[in-house]
Amino acid sequence: MQPLGTHLESGQPSPENLKDLIVQILDENKAEDIEAIDLNGQSSLADYMIVASGTSSRQVAALAGKLDEKLGPIGYPALRVDGLPTADWVVVDLGDAIVHLFRPEVRDFYNIEKMWRQELPKSPQRPQLVI
Repeated sequence: MQPLGTHLESGQPSPENLKDLIVQILDENKAEDIEAIDLNGQSSLADYMIVASGTSSRQVAALAGKLDEKLGPIGYPALRVDGLPTADWVVVDLGDAIVHLFRPEVRDFYNIEKMWRQELPKSPQRPQLVI
């Protein structure tokens, strides 16, 4: 049997499987409006960004804790967690995936999904220099 969060062929950790595990954990713990955004080709920071809402600061903090509790033992420890003191917006860096957890009104204010969902502009064609 293949360990959770790995490629079937190589047994190596898979960013896509990590994303799926994060979404599953957030869903099981009653996170709302879970959105996974593929960052391939947009950023070298991570392969996926997952954005979700909690109904209160207490739930936002609890969601961050659940991610570390469930993912750490299977080889995905949180590299960094920011925002826990107020828990209005908590960022959990899991390496291949970055998770943003918000209270709903804070999420509406920043609307970070909109920025990352936009199409990248095409590079303008440079005119050929004819000599």
